Amino acid sequence: MSTRKEQMEAFGRLLDILDELREKCPWDRKQTNESLRANTIEETYELSDALMREDATDIKKELGDLLLHIVFYAKIGSENGSFDIKEVCDALCNKLIFRHPHVFGNVDADTSQKVEQNWEQLKLKEKGGNKTVLEGVPTALPSIVKAQRIQEKARNVGFDWEQREQVWDKVEEELAELRYEVNRMDDDKKEAEFGDFIFSMINAARLYGINPDNALERTNQKFIRRFGYLESQTRERGLSLKEMSLAEMDAIWDEAKRKGL
Repeated sequence: MSTRKEQMEAFGRLLDILDELREKCPWDRKQTNESLRANTIEETYELSDALMREDATDIKKELGDLLLHIVFYAKIGSENGSFDIKEVCDALCNKLIFRHPHVFGNVDADTSQKVEQNWEQLKLKEKGGNKTVLEGVPTALPSIVKAQRIQEKARNVGFDWEQREQVWDKVEEELAELRYEVNRMDDDKKEAEFGDFIFSMINAARLYGINPDNALERTNQKFIRRFGYLESQTRERGLSLKEMSLAEMDAIWDEAKRKGL
């Protein structure tokens, strides 16, 4: 591993390279916050994919791509006189110190849950910080991630089940309401109740230490692997999925499960 001096030199080299690109490269010179935004979102998802696969090589690559975007936005900020990378780092350092009084001060917080509870209270006290508990939840987050963050923030101010087992009563209640509305065939109420049911399941996942977005992505990837096996085996056997019965497809699907796919 590199030394802190080497790390700082590498970061300085990145800033120097970006300065030169911004000056001499036509593509880099024309970029704006708006033009970079879509690419930043894409890079974030690519990093997320690499993290899920625990691919160290790809994680390193995608972190670099995302870091480029961070320093690029800071470069644009410095050009229009709003801020530069030093101010970004200073603001982050100050925020970390302020929100970790159990490390840099004399506050006691010996569990991660206490740290999170302190974090939310401190955010409400910050100058220019959140005015309400849920204000810090980005509106553009994917729905599952947003629901998880909403529930976590509510928990950190004490709005939560007394015992985590109580959540299953809520799950069953929401499922019963969903079934009722499905049978009534009211499209608007079906959708509303389905949302309530998913929200209750995400709450259960939180309470039992499961990341719902990660869990669903694992299931997505498992389905892709098994369906890919079904397709390949169907072709090898000279069959057609459209002409096969569900029982025939299930038999090959079970083969994929037995193979650990």
